[in-house]
Amino acid sequence: MKAEIIAVGSELLTPDRLDTNSLFLTAELNGIGIEVVRKTIAGDDRDLLSAVFREALGRVELIIASGGLGPTQDDLTRETVAELLGRKLKRNDAILHYIESRFRSLGREMPELNVRQAMVPEGAEILENPRGTAPGLWLEDAGHIIVLLPGPPRELKPLFRDQVLPRLERRASGVRLYQREIRVTGLGESHVEQRILPIYQRYPEVTTTILAAPGETQIHLRIWTDDPSHAKKTLDEIVQGFEIALSDRIFSEDGRSLEEVVAEELTLNNATIAAAESCTGGLLAQRLTSIAGSSSYFLGGVVCYSNELKTIWADVPPEMILAKGAVSAEVAVALAEGIRRRVGSTLGVGITGVAGPGGGSEEKPVGTVHVAISHAGGVKERGMRFPGERENIRWQASQAALDLVRVHFLYNAQNGTKSSTKKA
Repeated sequence: MKAEIIAVGSELLTPDRLDTNSLFLTAELNGIGIEVVRKTIAGDDRDLLSAVFREALGRVELIIASGGLGPTQDDLTRETVAELLGRKLKRNDAILHYIESRFRSLGREMPELNVRQAMVPEGAEILENPRGTAPGLWLEDAGHIIVLLPGPPRELKPLFRDQVLPRLERRASGVRLYQREIRVTGLGESHVEQRILPIYQRYPEVTTTILAAPGETQIHLRIWTDDPSHAKKTLDEIVQGFEIALSDRIFSEDGRSLEEVVAEELTLNNATIAAAESCTGGLLAQRLTSIAGSSSYFLGGVVCYSNELKTIWADVPPEMILAKGAVSAEVAVALAEGIRRRVGSTLGVGITGVAGPGGGSEEKPVGTVHVAISHAGGVKERGMRFPGERENIRWQASQAALDLVRVHFLYNAQNGTKSSTKKA
């Protein structure tokens, strides 16, 4: 079964509101083997809405719409669908009594406008909405199913799960969507594509999507089948090929973020970490502490923007800053070693760079970043040049620092260190 989602509401066509309902609905539908082939956002215009529903009926068996079921004049979904299907709207007294009782429970009198929410197209099944005044509606017509849901997510989600999903599960086939999300760092979208194209091209039944994101590239694999073992075998084969082609650049094979992977490595190895950050302004610390349980591995950190505080808080020699500059490999290493000694952590991380938009030079242009990691066995430093605006550069710098920590555990596994990171 294929489906379309229609989000109704002029507010969704402004920069002030985001349609999150369609993301939720897509995940739920995919989970029971229903493929979403199109999503549409339509304003509160009767002619436009009618055209959108009419076109959808010509393409798919299932239409799910959210919004436009309220009591005001711009809530047009019920009327538009009833007219399109040639059905009359009739007042449902049970719904009306329910709405009146909701208002009474709040000590209010129901406005006459709310009677509109009790108007139901002939032949529609009522989907009760215990969290709001607008009931959902289930309509069937000439082999099509149209489901109308209220717009507020707190109403739509439980209503869909409790009343719509069971109905759809009874009609769905055995076909399901199976997927993997591979995340890669240190390689751009085109470089990843160049390495893995010969691999995934051998599997035309699998949809492969490569997406660029700040500091990483994501590879999404999707296959629709009624054979779970075939799906697993196929996806496993592709991922194994990717592991050979991309080697240690893969940091996640299950969609986890880099901070989640690093948090697991730190926990697995009973290791602690501290950070001395300049250009990232505490972003690395924020990402590390965004994970529940981070107090077990993150001891603390400093944001030392000024040269003076690099010396006071992380023991960076002032003569080093004078000779090499605050943005240098030497200072990054000194920051990492200094914060590790000060805090007494297993690992210390230092970050310094030019995030822009000003402050760059011919020798050290905007985007120049140095990150370093210090541990009992020595230090490791990387110098990079990142493109983009200030926030993008800061994010990529924090990503590079996290990756340095991940690789530290990855390549020390042979010396007895545990690692949860897979590599070829």
